[in-house]
Amino acid sequence: MEQKKPLVVLTGPTAVGKTGLSIRLAKAIGGEIISADSMQVYKHMDIGSAKIKKEEMDGVPHHLIDVLEPAEAFNVVTFQKLCRQAMDIIYANGRIPILAGGTGFYIQAVLYDIDFTENEEDNAYRDKLAALAEREGAQYLHDMLKNADPKAAEAIHPNNIKRVIRALEFNRQTGMFISEHNEVERQKESPYAAAYFVLNDDRQKLYEQIEKRVDGMLAEGLVEEVRRLQSMGCKKDMVSMQGLGYKEIFSFLDGECSLEDAVYRIKRDTRHFAKRQLTWFKREKNVIWVNKPDFGYDNDAMLAFMQQKIKEAI
Repeated sequence: MEQKKPLVVLTGPTAVGKTGLSIRLAKAIGGEIISADSMQVYKHMDIGSAKIKKEEMDGVPHHLIDVLEPAEAFNVVTFQKLCRQAMDIIYANGRIPILAGGTGFYIQAVLYDIDFTENEEDNAYRDKLAALAEREGAQYLHDMLKNADPKAAEAIHPNNIKRVIRALEFNRQTGMFISEHNEVERQKESPYAAAYFVLNDDRQKLYEQIEKRVDGMLAEGLVEEVRRLQSMGCKKDMVSMQGLGYKEIFSFLDGECSLEDAVYRIKRDTRHFAKRQLTWFKREKNVIWVNKPDFGYDNDAMLAFMQQKIKEAI
C-alpha cells in the first residue's frame, strides 16, 4: 500500500495569531506554507487581508499569495487546483506542506480531496436566480434554499449569493441535497497523513485582538489601499472586494456611510466571522485544538506540543 503523504493544517479564527506560529512550525519541521485564505491570493490587497510581509516570512517559502489580480474570480475549485500544484512542488522539494489560514471550506476541500465535479452548467437557471437575487434581495433567495434544503441554508450565509445559487442549482440538476453531498464528502478519509491543528484563544482576548488589528489596518492606510483599488477599476461587487474591510470602506468612499460607521461594521462583522469560523472547526473531525490559555500563552510549549502530535500523525 502506498504510504500517505504528510500534510499539516494550522487554522483558527481570524486574528488568533496563526501567522507567527506557522513560521516557527515551518522552520521546526522543514515545511513550506500554503495560504488557505480567500483574500491573500490577490495582488494589491495587502493591508485589509492582513497579508504576511516579506520580512515576516523569515525565509520560509509561501505559496498562493499574490497570484491573482483583483478582477479575477476565486473560488474553492480554483483554490483546490492551485493548492494541489503547490503541494506537488513542496513534496518534490522534500518538504512538508503546511496549510495555514482561516477558510475552513478550502481546507476541507484539500484535506478530504472533495469532488466538486460540476454537472452540465445550467446557465439559464443560474442567470434566473441571479436576477431574482438582484430584484428581490439575497434573503429571498436564501428563503428558497431554506425550503429546498434546510441543512444547506443553515450552513450558508444569506449574503453568500454564489453558494446559495450553487446549492439551488445542485438540487435542481441532481434531485439531491447539496448538504447531503457535502456530508458524504466530509465522511471521506483523508488521502494524507495529516495533523489538523486549530489555534484558539479566550473569546474576550480574541475580540480585543480583532479591535487592535482593525485599528492597525486603518493606521497602516486601509482607506488609501481601497481608494487605490477603486482607481484601478475595482468594483464593489467583485469577488475580491467581498472581503471584510474592503466592502465596508468601499461603502464609505461611495458616500453610503461615515468612516466611523464603516469601522464599526468591520469590527462587528469580523467578530461574527470569528464566531462562525469556530463553529465550523468544532464540526470538523480529527482536529487537534491548541488553546492558547492552556499553554499559558507560551509559544515554545505550543510548538513542542504540535511537533509531538505531528510525529504521531506522520
